[in-house]
Amino acid sequence: MIDKRKQRILQAIIDDYISTAEPIGSRTIARKYNLGISPATIRNEMADLELLGYIEHLHTSSGRIPSSKGYRFYVDDLLTPTELSNKETNLIEQWYNTKVQRLEGVFRETAKIISYLTNNISMVITPQLAEATFSYIKFVALDDNHVVAAIMSDSGYIENKIIDMPAGTSFTDFEQIAAGLNNYLSGKKIGEISMNEIHKMRSQMIDTAVFNKVINIIDHAMAGKKRNQIYTEGTPQLLDQPEFHDINKVKSILLMLEEEPILRDILNTQDSKANLVITIGQENKYSSIQDCSVIRATYHLAGEQLGTIAVLGPTRMEYSKVIALLKFMNDNLAHILKRFL
Repeated sequence: MIDKRKQRILQAIIDDYISTAEPIGSRTIARKYNLGISPATIRNEMADLELLGYIEHLHTSSGRIPSSKGYRFYVDDLLTPTELSNKETNLIEQWYNTKVQRLEGVFRETAKIISYLTNNISMVITPQLAEATFSYIKFVALDDNHVVAAIMSDSGYIENKIIDMPAGTSFTDFEQIAAGLNNYLSGKKIGEISMNEIHKMRSQMIDTAVFNKVINIIDHAMAGKKRNQIYTEGTPQLLDQPEFHDINKVKSILLMLEEEPILRDILNTQDSKANLVITIGQENKYSSIQDCSVIRATYHLAGEQLGTIAVLGPTRMEYSKVIALLKFMNDNLAHILKRFL
């Protein structure tokens, strides 16, 4: 632990560097932060903080910047929790209302919202359908000639499709097939459902024309959708950060973002006991992001973890704002998802 005076100086250095991206010296701290101590005293305390590894020189500048150790102490011990402003929450609400029509769009637009509000890269991983449990298939009469089929899992995934009713069939035929399929499929993991077994049920169905249409929808819903999808947004915002004017540094990050296995590893590196995890600088596994911080938060529905949302940016990121945003999304994403179920 460092004493209170050193903590106040360290907080001033970090707050200032987050805001300005410029190294700061003792005279500037004394002038801007009214700590009640002289520049000489601040300079001595800064020398101790540097010796302890909390701050460091940047090239030949006389000012100091925070180190990864300094940011870690800041996040764990000095950060003051904040909440989103009414303007920001209203923007999020309006964004979903105007830009999302289907469940799948929630995740894509969530990534866009996060990158827009943080000016960093956002990553959102959707629920893994293969691990989800089949809940039910249901049909809703659209008119005399069409029905809407909906497939639902416990994680909230839904497949919607309009079906033409074959000549001579009724809505009751669809309801009977739904009852048979739900009796067979309910409680099974999506990844364990065998389409061959479903096809064997054909002989038990009164109307095979209707059944053929229904199993085609189920087959489409299962095929190619057994892996969760990753949405990333915010590369232009990252390029605007002064830390990433070095093209080689940016290139390594962009190449990493194209490697899906790496992204999955980053998003799945999660402390099972925590809803929010922060890794700073050298704490990150991959060398291309060891000048960055990653903040990850899980999101849930009905008490079950669905996936992860994350922000990747410079170690100088606005931690309090990013944490507030991810907590807001974690608290409200389930409510947003239910609108489309």
